[in-house]
Amino acid sequence: MHLSTACSHILNQLENTVQQIRPEDFSKPSPTLSQSTIGQHLRHTLEFFLCLEKGFEQGIINYDKRDHDKLIETDKFIALATIDRIRNFISAQPEDKELSLEVGYDRHCEDSITISTNYFRELTYNIEHTIHHMAIMKIGVREVAPYVKLADHFGVAVSTVRYREAVDTLPVKG
Repeated sequence: MHLSTACSHILNQLENTVQQIRPEDFSKPSPTLSQSTIGQHLRHTLEFFLCLEKGFEQGIINYDKRDHDKLIETDKFIALATIDRIRNFISAQPEDKELSLEVGYDRHCEDSITISTNYFRELTYNIEHTIHHMAIMKIGVREVAPYVKLADHFGVAVSTVRYREAVDTLPVKG
């Protein structure tokens, strides 16, 4: 499976979930998630892809320079349009490209270091990051919007799905 296909699969799951959720529940705080919302987790996830898109053209990715766009986290229709934008960007990039990643881990200064990377590596990171946040979103959806029907493997890594399927097919000892 090509990375863009894997990415499209998780974006479709996110889109399906957002389409089902009522607008008021999209931005409803979840006590279990320390009062964060489905919209906030989705915005956070989508903005990593937007950083990849922006950095792709410039050749430099910096995930710390996200916009923290309140409209993506509070308006499900803007979130859906953002998912579509990301899907279009990903599908338009069939080839790998050398990139640089800027990172800074000192909260007391703006200094950063630059690391060599590439588009496929960063797309892989975004896929893994998204699955992680989907697992968190699943908890929030079950709490604030239990009427939403989530995909069977929503927020579960493909390696975990394969493992579970393999374990389920093993003969029972006894």
